[in-house]
Amino acid sequence: MEGSPIPVLTVPTAPFEDQRPTGGGGLRRPTGLFEGQRNYLPNFIQSVLSSIDLRDRQGCTMVVGSDGRYFSRTATEIVVQMAAANGIGRLIIGQNGILSTPAVSCIIRKIKAAGGIILTASHCPGGPGGEFGVKFNVANGGPAPDVVSDKIYQISKTIEEYAICPDLRIDLSRLGRQEFDLENKFKPFRVEIVDPVDIYLNLLRTIFDFNAIKSLLTGPGQLKIRIDAMHGVMGPYVRKVLCDELGAPANSAINCVPLEDFGGQHPDPNLTYATTLLEAMKGGEYGFGAAFDADGDRYMILGQNGFFVSPSDSLAIIAANLSCIPYFRQTGVRGFGRSMPTSTALDRVAKSMKIPVYETPAGWRFFSNLMDSGRCSLCGEESFGTGSDHLREKDGLWAVLVWLSIIAARKQSVEEIVRDHWAKYGRHYYCRFDYEGLEPKATYYIMRDLEALVTDKSFIGQQFAVGSHIYSVAKTDSFEYVDPVDGTVTKKQGLRIIFSDASRLIFRLSSSSGVRATIRLYAESYERDPSGHDQEPQAVLSPLIAIALKISQIHERTGRRGPTVIT
Repeated sequence: MEGSPIPVLTVPTAPFEDQRPTGGGGLRRPTGLFEGQRNYLPNFIQSVLSSIDLRDRQGCTMVVGSDGRYFSRTATEIVVQMAAANGIGRLIIGQNGILSTPAVSCIIRKIKAAGGIILTASHCPGGPGGEFGVKFNVANGGPAPDVVSDKIYQISKTIEEYAICPDLRIDLSRLGRQEFDLENKFKPFRVEIVDPVDIYLNLLRTIFDFNAIKSLLTGPGQLKIRIDAMHGVMGPYVRKVLCDELGAPANSAINCVPLEDFGGQHPDPNLTYATTLLEAMKGGEYGFGAAFDADGDRYMILGQNGFFVSPSDSLAIIAANLSCIPYFRQTGVRGFGRSMPTSTALDRVAKSMKIPVYETPAGWRFFSNLMDSGRCSLCGEESFGTGSDHLREKDGLWAVLVWLSIIAARKQSVEEIVRDHWAKYGRHYYCRFDYEGLEPKATYYIMRDLEALVTDKSFIGQQFAVGSHIYSVAKTDSFEYVDPVDGTVTKKQGLRIIFSDASRLIFRLSSSSGVRATIRLYAESYERDPSGHDQEPQAVLSPLIAIALKISQIHERTGRRGPTVIT
């Protein structure tokens, strides 16, 4: 602290109409809007800070992190300046602004912070022409529940001014404490720059048997792994945890330098975008592969020769093998959670274990409530996200360590583990098709008309013949969730068509899109007979997809010939 106290300014502003959080307290928009539109970012940050009751905000501690994408450093500085002016007492920030989303959740819970602000647009591209986002996590470490998101939005619609200390400057590269005297403040404002990995790594040590994983990754019979951080936030975590701590060779980790534009790539860990990893795995040299998204909460698992583990299968296999993890042997397993669009593979495991399953809308915030109440130990979504009650966020590296623990315990390859699981429980063929960048008005009418069609009583019992397949409609609905903890009702979370053979079709509007809209189509079919477990998912699901396209008329009504992304 040097010189005169730093002035606290009040800046007049006017509301923007498009700052409704999309779910979990997050705002995701084109980077150019945040960077070029005056007051756009300060307005939203002020709305987030004002959503915290004044008595809880004054002198409290908050956590700030980012996935390192373009505009993160500028945005971090603005967040710090505004937090200081709004009475926050202390900020914990990752060195160079870097903190994965799971690490932010970990730190919030560890130090009992009031919440955290994460600067990320998740798996969306970075750079000046990419996407930027601001996400608010509450005191339990999880995404903001809808009541908080609604409060943020209401504040954003009436905002007239924001508070900021524009002269406050911090050094994000220097570990340790920095203190600042502010005008009209009795206590100095404190910023602590911390190693982005250490606190999170200490948590992982309490969950896993690191010696067992290290034995798997080292020595003459080591499992050769290939881990792709996709130039996102996970580079430092992969190097420190998997290489330094667990002994994997340094060349096991690729694309580990966080870049503002993610190397010009789409930091989304799926078969469409993680092609560098996929090609490496197809060569047969590596027995295990994984990739992470930009902020580290999503992951993809590949086996030797590029054997792909779908996210829904991964969740079910983890559930069936939780006894391999010391954490669960100590705490027990109380319940499972999955988002409604996620395949029902988890349900079959849960039934055999006599464990309850909670089917929630898409969005991690719904799992947080279940975990806080002690109802749920493991949860996941089809969008490559899995986690447990060790945090209140999905956690990509945690999931990878679970898989390595299972491999170490079972002494089988990834493919052998998956095939054994299918033989025991059956295989759930599953695909998701994304129609992105659509006009919001068009998607509204498509979903409206589709809902009227499938929820009409006459639709039940209808039969659809596609080739030699005949599908009979057993149940339809517009998915509605009643939270078992607080009774909150969440409506219109997707249209479900369930057929008599347990096949499913689901249509859902994505809540993560910004100016444009996305319709997601999910198809699922179950095969019990092991002789039918080697088919291509899209071939198995093609009759269901034909039905979906026929009843939705999505191609005709959008002018699209097909989905923009298939996962």
